[in-house]
This record gives sequence, C-alpha cells and structure tokens, in this order.
Amino acid sequence: MEKPKVKLNILGLSYSQTQSGAYALVLAEENGERRIPIIIGAVEAQSIAIKLEGLEPPRPLTHDLFLNFAKAFKIEILEVVIYKLEEGIFYSELVCLHNNEIVKIDSRTSDAVSLALRFNCPIYTYEDILQKAGIVLDFGDQDETSSEKSKQTSEVSSSAPQNPLADKTLKELKKMLDEAIEKENYEKASEIRDEIKRRKK
Repeated sequence: MEKPKVKLNILGLSYSQTQSGAYALVLAEENGERRIPIIIGAVEAQSIAIKLEGLEPPRPLTHDLFLNFAKAFKIEILEVVIYKLEEGIFYSELVCLHNNEIVKIDSRTSDAVSLALRFNCPIYTYEDILQKAGIVLDFGDQDETSSEKSKQTSEVSSSAPQNPLADKTLKELKKMLDEAIEKENYEKASEIRDEIKRRKK
C-alpha cells in the first residue's frame, strides 16, 4: 500500500546562510506550518525565480527546453515527489505520463521543482520526510530575520538617493526591464520588476 502523500507549496527563495553562493528553496506543507528548506545552486535558483517572477526569457532556458521537448513528444509530468532524505540530500522523481503509461524518472529536487512550475503540476513528499526535515519554530526565527532584512531593504529602497531606480519613470523602468531580460540579466530584471510592483501598489 502506498504511503499517503503531503502536498507542498513553494514558499520562496533566499540566500543560503550556510553555503556561499547557494540558495535556500523553501517548501511549505499545504495544510500545516512545517517548512522544508533545501539548499540549491544559483543556476537552479535563477530558473525557479524567473518562473515565480513571471519573467519571459528571450530564449528557452534548460528547463523551458525540457518543457518544449516533452510537449513535442506528448510527455506530461503529473506530479513531483520528494521521496527520500538521506545524509541531508533530498531525492525526487518526476511522475510522467506517456502513451497512457506512468513512467517515473529520478531527478534532483531543484530541477524537479523548476519543472513542476513549468508543467503546473503538484509537488508532494511523505510524512516521515517532513518529520525529519520540517521546521516550524527555528524557521520562525529565520523569518523574523528575513522580515527585518526586508524592512531594511524597503527602507533603503524608499530613500531616493540610495535607490538607483527611484528616480526612473514607470516607462523607463519597463524599458529597462525589457533590456535586462534581453541581456539575460535576470537578477537585475527581478529588482526592476519589484520596483514596478511597488509603484503599482
């Protein structure tokens, strides 16, 4: 009998406090307070961030290429399952449908999450993994630090002399956003997108 699965949602990305140049992908159980932080590389974090931000790269990135390839050959990803946690490493699989046959493909969790976003499919794990890796109180402390940081960031952003985007018009910002995407500078594009969102609030 198959173990019951727990649905996860993507809570966000943040810089890793433990590994330089890495990011923490935070997944949250849908009907609960536990969070799973997963350390991922900068390239995978960028791929996830682009989709979360709703940015459209001028050329397909690796995960976009995978999506186009799968569509061309009528392969669908039904769900992503994080099925094992061993020595701090999460193991995932893509549950695919092809010619009415279910095929499971092993995947790094960062790639699996990036593909889940593109295929618009759910992400699951099991209770025993949540018990081992799920954080409630500790992550709350981290959240507090993050909110303090974001408060500081927004204070800096609202001060015109320190925010290079503050004196730009909305039209200029949109043009800069298009240019950043064209040059595949997605970090800059995210900053500009955030500034545009702030203006529209």
